[in-house]
Amino acid sequence: MSATTRGQHRQQRPAVFPGWWVVAGVFIMLLTTAGLGFYGLAVYLRALITEQGFSVGSVSGATALFFLISGVAGLPVAARMQTRDPRPMIAAGAVACGVSLVLLGRVTEVWQLFAVYALFGTGFAAAGLVPGTTLVTRWFSRRRSVALSVASTGLSAGGVLVTPLLASLIDEHGLAAVAPWAGLTLMLGVLAVTALMRPSPEAFGLRPDGDPAPPQDAPPAPLGEMAVDAVRTRFFRAVTLAHLLAMMAQVGGIAHLFNLVSERFDEGLAATALQLMAFSSLAGRLAGGYVAARTSQRSMALVLMVGQGAGLVLVATVPGRLSVLLATVLFGITVGNLLMLHPLLLAERFGVRDYGRIYSRSQLFATLGVAAGPAALGVLFDVLDGYGAAFGLAALASVLAAVVLSTSGPTHPEAAARRTPDQRAARRPAARSRSSAG
Repeated sequence: MSATTRGQHRQQRPAVFPGWWVVAGVFIMLLTTAGLGFYGLAVYLRALITEQGFSVGSVSGATALFFLISGVAGLPVAARMQTRDPRPMIAAGAVACGVSLVLLGRVTEVWQLFAVYALFGTGFAAAGLVPGTTLVTRWFSRRRSVALSVASTGLSAGGVLVTPLLASLIDEHGLAAVAPWAGLTLMLGVLAVTALMRPSPEAFGLRPDGDPAPPQDAPPAPLGEMAVDAVRTRFFRAVTLAHLLAMMAQVGGIAHLFNLVSERFDEGLAATALQLMAFSSLAGRLAGGYVAARTSQRSMALVLMVGQGAGLVLVATVPGRLSVLLATVLFGITVGNLLMLHPLLLAERFGVRDYGRIYSRSQLFATLGVAAGPAALGVLFDVLDGYGAAFGLAALASVLAAVVLSTSGPTHPEAAARRTPDQRAARRPAARSRSSAG
């Protein structure tokens, strides 16, 4: 592109690219839903055990249902985003989450807890990662890794800013007193930013990254594969299975981190560890967005999966309060980046045409791991009377995720196209002809 053309492009761009307002809105949405939902689940687990007398296994099972329902509900969420304005759906999800938290403070039976978490998971799907990452992916291409890292940092910021306050309030006043205010905060926090959630840059006459729309006679830009084709590829299967295993280890560790450190030391150190993990995730994700833009995203994911396994083992075994906090930092750095790399890998390989459906399908299967993690660690804790073996198995699952991802094949669509079976078959006769001619 010439200097004159670049200057014309700059002149046609708005002063502030609207995509960054979308990033800001997704950041606040994820901050709220993660602080009171994703990370808050660990605090609710402890409160329900101590205040209601529920077993670790029972609350872990309800937590697993939350993640399973959120994964299943992500499919209709993605389908609706394909053709409709996402703001009413996000608002409805916020209301469902808020009502769930109000009801959570009133549960007295295990079946009630499962019902509340089912509603909570449905709302979380409509106001969480699926709509958030889909919106950011539509608005950015060249700067997608940076934009996603900033937006998804809202998850970690929720753990740093919201969850410790939530834990302190519940510890002082009890779950029943705090839950209604948590529900109101979640609703208002998400509803306030729905106006920023614009569907796509085309509504502003722009292309991703703020580039001007092309002339009407320009050839259309490649958009990527449809979901029906993407799900059949080895890359989709490997990324999905690897993410399933990594999230099983990660979410299981997050859900039980507060209880693990409380059992080994005290609740004060447990609250510090949870906050430190979230802060490490935040800092790691911001740095990871820039690293992912300059290196192989798959290689980065492989390193982080192995690092996550090491962090899980160390959290459960190292002696001393400082050692546990340092192990939590390692675990936290991997947490944020692995969650970010999942949508980045899929968008890089398959494009944006049907990204919402592709991501939601992968996320649905990966949610099986998310759902199984808290439940599996809870059952192992009850059966083995401790967290050592449970966190060891979680670490093994994380390392196995790296092995699976290493078999995914090319991450770029051009490289994958050169290696399709039909093209390899077409090249073989030509090769044989050249050999005979020689």
